Amino acid sequence: MVNGEELKIFCGSANRGLAEEIADHIGVPLGDCEVNRFSDGEIAISIGESVRGTNSFLIQPLCGPINESIMELLIIIDALRRASVKSVNAVIPYYAYARQDRKTKARDPITAKLLADLITAAGANRVVAMDLHAGQIQGFFNIPLDHLTALPILAKYIKQKEIKNGVVVSPDLGGVTRARDLANRLGMPIAIIDKKRPAPNKAEIMHIIGDVEGKTAIFIDDMIDTAGTITLGAEALIREGAQDVYACCTHPVFSDSAFKRLSESCITEVIYTNTIPVDEGSLKGLRGNCFKELSVAPLIGEAIMRIQNKVSVSALFD
Repeated sequence: MVNGEELKIFCGSANRGLAEEIADHIGVPLGDCEVNRFSDGEIAISIGESVRGTNSFLIQPLCGPINESIMELLIIIDALRRASVKSVNAVIPYYAYARQDRKTKARDPITAKLLADLITAAGANRVVAMDLHAGQIQGFFNIPLDHLTALPILAKYIKQKEIKNGVVVSPDLGGVTRARDLANRLGMPIAIIDKKRPAPNKAEIMHIIGDVEGKTAIFIDDMIDTAGTITLGAEALIREGAQDVYACCTHPVFSDSAFKRLSESCITEVIYTNTIPVDEGSLKGLRGNCFKELSVAPLIGEAIMRIQNKVSVSALFD
């Protein structure tokens, strides 16, 4: 019971470890929500406790298998709503389909908007998201959305390295705002990689805008997927005279051969958070000490408490 109203936390199967950390931080037990499959593969959800009149927070990053995670999220929202909760708050640390946020050619879908409509139609009263790929996705929802960022967590870790001559690097023009935010927190200048994408998940480095010679370069992006952009960018930075290259992101998608590609690259360390669970077995036989995971559980837990207590969430980042 918080602020006179009961708070309950549930999760799907996408990242139970993160949900348990968040529940521990808040000091409440993780709710009884069982996710099973029928013989034909359909998802079966069972809420094993009363939720009537509660503020329920459902923690479910939309990571792989992505479409399974989305259906779990929608079905659990529906189950909670039909069980007479006071509010259903969808906590989505990683929002899938975020890169499909606009039409880039004729007859393209805007899947990020479609997903927002599905979550709203399922019955969510609020969404809590973290480091959306495109800021305009906040406007795709007709319900309140609290947008969190992992930049303070990443900045705190990088500060501990006491880098004397650093530069924060945006991997593209679209990430300049994110890079400037991190640079301000670290007291460093920024540089920008000018690239083009001839095809999805393919990148070609064109130019580096800014001075990187003799500096420690710190890449910042919202996600690392195949790691093609990051590794090519790191090589370009070294060619331009950078001494070391660090890469950090919020969402470790790490698809295809990303682990191997990063391990064999010139990147000193890859820093990411646990919005998406990373299979530690994938690090076997690789340069495992170059990977560092940071937890966003305290940040999300504090945001949930602020929502429950009806106080400002944005003040977390002031």
